[in-house]
Amino acid sequence: MTAYEKVIAARDANKLTAVDFIANMFGDSFFELHGDRRFSDDKAVVAGLAKLYDMPVTVIGIEKGRNTKERMERNFGQAHPEGYRKALRLMKQAEKFRRPVLCLVDTSGAYCGIGAEERGQGQAIAENLMEMMTLKTPILTILIGEGGSGGALALAVADEVWMLENSVYSVISPEGCASILWKDSTKAAEAAEVLKITAQDLFDLGVIERIIRQPKAEDKAMFESLKLLVARTFEKNMSLSDDELVSARYNRFRKIGNCKGKTE
Repeated sequence: MTAYEKVIAARDANKLTAVDFIANMFGDSFFELHGDRRFSDDKAVVAGLAKLYDMPVTVIGIEKGRNTKERMERNFGQAHPEGYRKALRLMKQAEKFRRPVLCLVDTSGAYCGIGAEERGQGQAIAENLMEMMTLKTPILTILIGEGGSGGALALAVADEVWMLENSVYSVISPEGCASILWKDSTKAAEAAEVLKITAQDLFDLGVIERIIRQPKAEDKAMFESLKLLVARTFEKNMSLSDDELVSARYNRFRKIGNCKGKTE
C-alpha cells in the first residue's frame, strides 16, 4: 500500500474504533467515567477504569463513532478542551494509585471551533503534554487509525507508542500539507509520501516502538496477543522507580530519529 492508501485505510468508516478495542480487550470490566469537573463531558473521549487480567488500568480512547449518528455525537473524534482535561484528570488519578494508563488514539485533530478555542484548547493540549512527561505511572499509547497533529500528541507522550499497520501519525493531513506547499490539495498522495506518516516510516525513524497487525472484528487471537503485549509492557515499566520511569520517558523523546523500535 502507498502512504496515501494507508491514510484512506486509517479513515475507513468500517474499521474498529476505540470502543471496539475496549470491548475486545476489557469486556465488562470497563467502567466509564465522565466529565472534566469544569465544563462538561466530551463524548469524543471515552475514558474509565478496567482490568487487564488482574491488573487495574486506566483506559482513555478518542472515539470517532461507527455510523453517521454516532459520529455526530462523538464530534467525529475531534476532542474539545474538556475532553483533554477529562483525560488528564483520569491520568492524575491513575498516578495517585500507580495504575498504568493505556491511550487509544484515532483523531484527525483536536476540534478547532470557536467554542473550543474560547475554552482553552491550546492550553488543554499543552497541559497534557507537560503533565504526561512527568506522570509517575506507566503510559502506553496505541494509534489505531488517524493520529492528527496536537490532538493526537496530547495523548501520546508515553513510555512507548505503538501503531496499527494501517494507521498514520502526522503533524498535518496530506491534504492540508499539499494545500500549503503547492496550493493544490489534489497532490495529497505526493504529500503523504513526503510526510513519512506510515507506521513503517515512523518505526524506522524511532518515533514508535512497535507495529501491530491490523485486527478484524472478533479476532480473539489477535486481541489476546495484544493484551499480553500490553500487560508485559506495563509489568516491565511498573518495576521501575518513579525517577527511572520519568527519566526513560524523557530520554525516549530526546533520541527520536536516532533509534529503532520493535516490530510484531
